[in-house]
Amino acid sequence: MRILSFLPNRRRSVAMAAMTLFVTPAMAWGAEKTGMSSEGVFVLEIILLLLVGRGLGELLERFGQPAVMGQLIAGILLGPSLLGWLWPEGERVIFSGDASQKSMINAVAQLGVLMLLLLTGMETDLKLVRRVGRACFSISAAGVAVPFAIGFVAAQFMPATLLAPGGERIVAGLFLGTALSISSVKIVAMVVREMNFMRRDLGQTIVSSAIIEDTIGWVIIAITIGIATHGRVEVSSLAFTILGVAAFMAFSFTLGRRIVFDAIRWTNDNFHSEYAVVTIILAIMGAMALITDLIGVHTVLGAFVAGILVGESPILSRHIEGQLRGVITALFMPVFFGVAGLSTDLTVLVDPQLALLTVALVAIASIGKFAGAFIGAELAGMSRAEGIAVGCGMNARGSTEVIVASIGLSIGVLSHNLFTMIVTMAVITTLAMPPTLRWALGRLSIGEAEKKRLEREEVDQRGFIANLERLLVVVDEGVVGRFAAYLAGVVGAGKPMTVLHASGESEAEPDEAAHLDEIERGAEEGREAALQADQEPAREAPVTRRRHEAPLSAEAVAKEARKGYGVLLIGLGRAVTSKGSFSHRLNDIAGAFDGPLCLVLKPAGAGRQMPRLGPGSGKILVPVNGTSVARRGAELALAIAAVTGAPVKMLYVARVGRDEPRDTVSHRRREAVLKDIVELADRYGVEIETAIRSRAAAADAIARQAGRRVALIVMGVARRPGDELIFGETTSGVLQRCPCPVMLISDARLRRDDEGREAGRSISG
Repeated sequence: MRILSFLPNRRRSVAMAAMTLFVTPAMAWGAEKTGMSSEGVFVLEIILLLLVGRGLGELLERFGQPAVMGQLIAGILLGPSLLGWLWPEGERVIFSGDASQKSMINAVAQLGVLMLLLLTGMETDLKLVRRVGRACFSISAAGVAVPFAIGFVAAQFMPATLLAPGGERIVAGLFLGTALSISSVKIVAMVVREMNFMRRDLGQTIVSSAIIEDTIGWVIIAITIGIATHGRVEVSSLAFTILGVAAFMAFSFTLGRRIVFDAIRWTNDNFHSEYAVVTIILAIMGAMALITDLIGVHTVLGAFVAGILVGESPILSRHIEGQLRGVITALFMPVFFGVAGLSTDLTVLVDPQLALLTVALVAIASIGKFAGAFIGAELAGMSRAEGIAVGCGMNARGSTEVIVASIGLSIGVLSHNLFTMIVTMAVITTLAMPPTLRWALGRLSIGEAEKKRLEREEVDQRGFIANLERLLVVVDEGVVGRFAAYLAGVVGAGKPMTVLHASGESEAEPDEAAHLDEIERGAEEGREAALQADQEPAREAPVTRRRHEAPLSAEAVAKEARKGYGVLLIGLGRAVTSKGSFSHRLNDIAGAFDGPLCLVLKPAGAGRQMPRLGPGSGKILVPVNGTSVARRGAELALAIAAVTGAPVKMLYVARVGRDEPRDTVSHRRREAVLKDIVELADRYGVEIETAIRSRAAAADAIARQAGRRVALIVMGVARRPGDELIFGETTSGVLQRCPCPVMLISDARLRRDDEGREAGRSISG
């Protein structure tokens, strides 16, 4: 690696791929001379498929092509198409034709199919399909029907030599039609995302159409496999297969959805061991694959549907998904596509008849797919330029095609020659799709309405609230705890949260259910506000009340925090001293959480009752100073105001000289900060008042404003290094002097190796 470090990226990738291919003959020669055991040969096969697949995938990615095609081409090069042609003995030593040896690598490949379909299902965004509307249904229906019909008809006229021994044309036609009609969601989404079109209306239409096509395709494949297992079309078996698939789909998306959600949630809440959620996800995949196998269809349908349900689970975080994605992408994908490539023998294409048939198959597949998608776009009322882009985008078979062809080969429906032709067609159409789609998308302009939507989403991408996945809430039974629970419902509407009860300032019997009532009240107000703003309301998300030994300990909070939360929201009475510091209890609980903190506090001088936020209430005062954490405080306040209707005042606080001219860097910086805040307010649909106080200490300026009919102060603060909870002198001064409740939102606690580097950078106090 150090030798190649001086080369440019593309040349380095070419060199790495060449070195990887050079190592292959050396390994084969070593295996031949040393006489490896079957286990050793199996390990060697895995190593080669991983290294060569990764090297070629990296090379193709540098040229704007999908990496998965590099893994497929790696198998082709290591199989009879190249290595077996140049050095038959070496290819036979590594990828032995012995049945027991082949079964070992094929078992990993078959498991890889299920894992790939699980991941594909998890990436299937049904919310995107619902948001785009009818256009994607029209495109997907025509995009499947036209190439499916062409493929089925073509199979009836192809030479008998391309049929598997004892195979029927009708069954082969069903497989070929399905192979020609499905698009690869992975490839389509990759190119659309690379072109920055994933958030564009057309990009979402293309991806959602591919999602529907994929779903329809796997249902058709399941039914086709059910027919193929009987060797011929029987009305009774076909009816049983269709009814079985319909019953399975109906069960999965009703009662099955709830079972999957509850299983993942229960595992996450009750297991202490690592990767417990990953284990239950794999178990769910296996169970649903077995169900589809029992009703006479292939296990891939069960794995795909399991992935959809797992991906929709509200408890699934990016962290858990990343754990699963890592092992699938690093191990199972290269092995499966490599094995598929090993079964491909391009040397048969030296036969002129087979070569012409392959060219014809590529042409039929491309024209049929483009025509179907284009017709669907026309029916949906899209422009001709948009229809061309949709047609180009749908013409990528990629991994989906290879999986379908591999299943057909394994159950004896496709011959090796037809399998090779289909894989060749998949490679050519997949490699051709990225440049054609880039060309088509580059010709499209953007409308004013879409431009405004993109600007709003751009604000969301940089936001804290929009990217918040899960909340941990610690509250007591007092007024502060109930107010904090209400704010948790407002801010975390539609997000899973866990509530830990801490004994508080009240001597009455704790009413833990009251917290859940307040959370639900806040969430319900959030849903109503979304409906009034013509926005899609957040879906209901689970709220877990965790039991623990009283009093709540820091260990209990730390134990729960390890399950993965985006923020810890704390609402405790008597948490602030008269000097503006924090109680030992708050210090202990906050110290158990390394992520961002959200503290709802009642200063010593504040009244006994917490405010009722609303249009006629006092203002929400938000001090800002241009830091990212101050912007986080502004976003939190705006999210609350968008639901409650409370007025908001943004106060820019910074020490500036009295005679500073207007045209200075600091003045332009203040204007840029306030402009950003105004854009953020527009995103939430909140009108704000702005003010600048630059000639007084920050705490003094905030305290003076707090006495002017302010109901709540929301501040973004930087968490200082160390075990004690400290946010700086400004925060302490505000807590000591302000007569209203204060809500603090902090950044994450610094790691020890970052403390010395970052200690002097905080400007919150």
